[in-house]
Amino acid sequence: MSQPSWHSALIQTLNRLAQNNNRVPRVAVIGMGHELNGDDAAGPVIARALMERAAGLDRLLVIDAGPAPENTTGALRRFGPDLVLMVDAAQMGEPPGTVRWLDWEQTTGVSASTHSLPPHVLARYMVSEFGCHVALIGMQPFANQIDAPLTPRMQAVMERVIAGLADALID
Repeated sequence: MSQPSWHSALIQTLNRLAQNNNRVPRVAVIGMGHELNGDDAAGPVIARALMERAAGLDRLLVIDAGPAPENTTGALRRFGPDLVLMVDAAQMGEPPGTVRWLDWEQTTGVSASTHSLPPHVLARYMVSEFGCHVALIGMQPFANQIDAPLTPRMQAVMERVIAGLADALID
């Protein structure tokens, strides 16, 4: 059986959380990555694009966490999310440009060498401390050279991810 697309998995998760909580879920989107490492900038750039579109929505928190997502825990605690979505360029062993939904337990094999903490360590902490669901939307990078810009192909992938996140969370 094939995996559902990342967008379908997000919609299913939001629907399940809404049914369980009898309300629209509170979602935090954390854009992770290093802006000086080519396609690794995808997470922060996506977060900034969503911030503009999500202004004024009290059920959505969007954070550009850069290379240190562990620094977001205070804001997350105050927000009280039902779902935390980490968005990151990730070495998943997939073809470049692949976008995948990974539950936090699946992130142990995901390489995140530009972050202070591996995603699964931060996710385990968030689940334990906040009682929320955590997932990673991972994008397999085309290139991560130091001091290089985002590749045009990753920019195209990011536009699709931004549109999908906006569709599910904002529109």
